[in-house]
Amino acid sequence: MSRWLFRGGALIALVAIGFAAWLWWDMRSWRPDEGLYPEQGAMIVSGAAPVRFETLRAIGAEFVYLELAGANASPDPGFAPRLAKAREAGLKVGVVQPFDPCIKADEQSSRFTRMVPRDDDLLPPAVALLRTAVDCQPAVSDAAVESELMIAVNQIELHAGKPVILKLGPAFEEQYHTARSTARDLWLVRDRARPDYAGRPWLLWSANSQLVSEASEEPIEWVVVQR
Repeated sequence: MSRWLFRGGALIALVAIGFAAWLWWDMRSWRPDEGLYPEQGAMIVSGAAPVRFETLRAIGAEFVYLELAGANASPDPGFAPRLAKAREAGLKVGVVQPFDPCIKADEQSSRFTRMVPRDDDLLPPAVALLRTAVDCQPAVSDAAVESELMIAVNQIELHAGKPVILKLGPAFEEQYHTARSTARDLWLVRDRARPDYAGRPWLLWSANSQLVSEASEEPIEWVVVQR
């Protein structure tokens, strides 16, 4: 009996390993059905390897969001050239400002206003809410995080002339319930499976955080629009 149990356990383990390997390989190139999501694009993180934006457009991207370096990071000298090259390639372009709950809002929004031109042709800016205040030193209360976030949002919107989109991670939503308290369009994050953790409809979905393509030597984040 123990021999059969061992063999059964080994078979289950092999199947699990095989499925994990297949899922990893499939996710390298997986994108949501264009019939369901005809408008698709990408997000390029700050400090990423060079991106061939013409190739990105050729594989199906209509837009790209470019991430700014965080307020506590060194300025990213590659941001302005990426912005120019993306626009030259015919892509719609937006900018993502990462929000750090450990840093005052003024320090964060000032980087956005310095780096991002006032331009009606840019897509609505996004504020990335992925990090909670759990590791902040000194400690930051939930109320303070929510207050500083709204200051940053208002300052970025004043500069851009458009409402921001909140790129809301599941941990941030679980801690602060931002989707319920803030009336802004949402950008949710979940590989492959449609995200539902915000409790209300979303506009953008990061559907594959590690898409491998000819557009870059590094994986890129693939994003779709829900209309």
